[in-house]
Amino acid sequence: MTVTTDAPGTLPTPADEARLWALIEAAWAELGAQPLALRQALVERDPAGDDGDDDDDPSYAIDAWLDAFLGHLGQLTVELSGQELTDLDRVVERKLHDIDREDIHEVTDGSDDGFLYARGFMVALGRSYYEAVRADPAMALLDADCEGMCYFFAHLHNDRFGSWPETGSGISRESFGNPAGWSA
Repeated sequence: MTVTTDAPGTLPTPADEARLWALIEAAWAELGAQPLALRQALVERDPAGDDGDDDDDPSYAIDAWLDAFLGHLGQLTVELSGQELTDLDRVVERKLHDIDREDIHEVTDGSDDGFLYARGFMVALGRSYYEAVRADPAMALLDADCEGMCYFFAHLHNDRFGSWPETGSGISRESFGNPAGWSA
């Protein structure tokens, strides 16, 4: 059975979506001004002028902060219930699904897993970067990845409660799983 983006299923609530973005911002805030500046530079950069050769380029420099970001995100969610983790996983699942698009893949390239991890990077960097890429796929980065974000809340749920969360969304976060994002 093929599931489309119009398929009935449990959708994330606006409150859950706001909570995800707020948690992401709070986790980054714990790391100080440098990663904030790097994230802002990625949102404001001119993708046409990005040659990708500079080691100080924010697209490479932000990688050094991803593990610490995920660690802080885990600390911020330590008290959440199984339902709250499921709700957050549903939001991430939807966000990954919505940017599972051919035009974004053309910029990021990558295998099935590589494209999933690239989309995880887009979510992990926060709402501003995510929305920038969603509006202009040229803002995506080649070889960027944050595998840990893709199933972050699902893994927390499994670790804490011994089961994988059931989001009830009827969609897939896996690459090439959004039929609306790919030409036939």
